[in-house]
Amino acid sequence: MSVIPDSEFGNRVRSRLQAEKVVWLTTTGADGTPQPNPVWFLWDEAGDAVLVYNANDANRLDHVAVRPQVSLNFDGNGKGGNIVVLAGVAEQALDVPSADQHEGYLAKYSADVQRVGGDPAGFAKRYSVPLRIRITKVRGN
Repeated sequence: MSVIPDSEFGNRVRSRLQAEKVVWLTTTGADGTPQPNPVWFLWDEAGDAVLVYNANDANRLDHVAVRPQVSLNFDGNGKGGNIVVLAGVAEQALDVPSADQHEGYLAKYSADVQRVGGDPAGFAKRYSVPLRIRITKVRGN
């Protein structure tokens, strides 16, 4: 059973997970300070999970190795509304293909990869560590 509620709010959450290009991933640093970063992501609806490819040297990889509890949130509407916060547990996703071989990820981001000056193979080399974030709780308005 999905943690995303079967409601108007849940429908909005699912819509944003499908359509949005950027979500804020917040990990916790060694000193306890929250570390938010905007990331590209791909939603796995069937698994109630989000996939994020990370740079090999991203500090968040060290963070989640010790403190796997993370949050994801979308930008609001600038007026305190349309808030979506997802809590989850992050783990390396060794079972997924590299970013340049992942059909769903390429469908969503290939134009963006080219826009920022790269090609899919180069992107996959720079962002070679996939994290799967299993969504455990959803809140917002």
